[in-house]
Amino acid sequence: MTRTRTALQLLELLQFDRDERQRAQAPEGATRLGDRHWMSPLYRGEPSLEVFRLGSDLSFLWRIDPGDQVAAEEIASWWDAEFGQDPPASQAELRARGVRALTYSDHTREEVVGRTGFLFGGVAANIRRKARVYGSDFGDALSAKALASILFMYFACLAPAVAFGGLLSEFTRGELGAMEMLVSTAICGVVYALTAGQPLVILGSTGPVIVFIALLYDLCARLTQPFLPTLAWVGLWTAVILVSLAATEASSLVRWFTRFTDEIFAGLISLIFVYEAVKDSIGALLDKSVARDTALLSLVLALGTYTLASQFAQMRRSPYLKTSVRNALADFGPALAIVLMAAAAYFMRPVQVATLSLPPQFGTTSGRPWLVDLWAVPVWVRLAAIVPALLVSILLFLDQNITVRLVNNRRNRLRKGFGYHLDLLVVGLLVGVCSLFGLPWMVAATVRSLNHVQSLANIKRDGDRVQVQGVLENRLTGLVIHLLVAGSILLLDQLRQVPMPVLFGLFLYMGISSMRGNQLFERMRLWLTDRNLYPDHYYVREVPDRVITRFTLIQSGLLGLLWVLKASPLGILFPLLIALLVPIRFLLSRYFEERHLVFLDAEEEPEDEQDAAAGP
Repeated sequence: MTRTRTALQLLELLQFDRDERQRAQAPEGATRLGDRHWMSPLYRGEPSLEVFRLGSDLSFLWRIDPGDQVAAEEIASWWDAEFGQDPPASQAELRARGVRALTYSDHTREEVVGRTGFLFGGVAANIRRKARVYGSDFGDALSAKALASILFMYFACLAPAVAFGGLLSEFTRGELGAMEMLVSTAICGVVYALTAGQPLVILGSTGPVIVFIALLYDLCARLTQPFLPTLAWVGLWTAVILVSLAATEASSLVRWFTRFTDEIFAGLISLIFVYEAVKDSIGALLDKSVARDTALLSLVLALGTYTLASQFAQMRRSPYLKTSVRNALADFGPALAIVLMAAAAYFMRPVQVATLSLPPQFGTTSGRPWLVDLWAVPVWVRLAAIVPALLVSILLFLDQNITVRLVNNRRNRLRKGFGYHLDLLVVGLLVGVCSLFGLPWMVAATVRSLNHVQSLANIKRDGDRVQVQGVLENRLTGLVIHLLVAGSILLLDQLRQVPMPVLFGLFLYMGISSMRGNQLFERMRLWLTDRNLYPDHYYVREVPDRVITRFTLIQSGLLGLLWVLKASPLGILFPLLIALLVPIRFLLSRYFEERHLVFLDAEEEPEDEQDAAAGP
């Protein structure tokens, strides 16, 4: 029997009639089956096949397009890995075999990661899945939209690399700096774009990682141990742990993450971007050592960049110009904003503003050799390094998987499948290589990844609603972006002319853009909104106001606690609090009615309410 026939036979056996679907909504069923909005397409009789998890826990419902050959292949692969035998001849036999879960869904919903039960089995499955579409990952990118994304994301990756590199130089007293950050960003980004399971993800050093490295530096100073060799050993242990997690398919734990965790973590990263942009833009006005005209021009450039980028992004809704022109302006908007405001700064040359701070030439910040001397620390440090490595492994594991979950979100309508296990393996290996050369660690960067997806999204406007029709899934944009970052090292003199306020404006645009579609911030706005003017969201219709407020306050409190902890002397424990978000969410089931959590923590929004989160 062919694999496709196997899949089709399984689909036929797993197709339930309407009465059975309704019986599945018994109280012991999980939240998905109790959500009438989520279930409504099935009751309308839309042409899809529904696959239930069987047994006592009817936890998941899957809608699969019968004509999707990729889905058919995935189902056959899953069946082979799970049972290694021909499919059953009847539904009764299928139930008797105790089918537990299906690990594939179509492009209209986020995918739950399954397990094969073999070492590196998940990685191998990811590689097989991505091999089928690897060629198209390059051919599909030959479009104007990809070019617009490259121009925007080049600066979107360059600016944080330089800014975080500057912070790292301050925190480590010059042992690491902007040059190391640029080199690490370029190398890791290129390798990840070529090998990852989800190439839409952008690697970068994030705020929490920078904070962790700073805390490690302080710890080394107190223990009078050299920093870079200690960092290298921590990184090597971290690489071993991450590779082991990839080998044992630990990314399957992502199935326990929910919108509750995603919103808090994504909100934290977005706030870091907004905070850094506002601090540097407003800070110049408060700094008495900065000339008033310089401070004012810096603020104008930052706000001008943000405003222009936002207005260009809104051009799709404009009644003016032709559709093709409006779409081009929206796609190239962030890049145009940078060029226009950089030109404005040039013509205001009598007034000087801060520009990119880069080393005078290629080389390490401190002048040290690139390769770190691993044997410059005693044996006890090499062994004790596993303790901070465990903490940073938790941070990188969660950062990587939560970001990939957000990229794979249903609203993005991705078609080419996922690769959680492969992604984690690649990141783990890159952490090990970076550690040997004294480079900052790279991981999936939430804000940059979400903006990359948005820049490649195909948008459709239907009245006041804006929907994502699909995303230009490819590897070429990520590859070229990081090749350009690498090329920037050869253009240090030219890049020093780029005004920093313009890049801070880009920071602000990216941070606020990534907040859109984060339901946590939407619910916060309800606190200041007239009850009569509440938006007609599904959770507003179905959940009492006091419950929405209580749920939002809990999330907001945890977000505030994360913000305080990351900057406190106990900041090294920051990854543990992120990990605790998952059990905290499960505890909420004791204090909230399940039917309310269905709407407040739903993985998916009703089809008629999905919009382009953070889209133009």
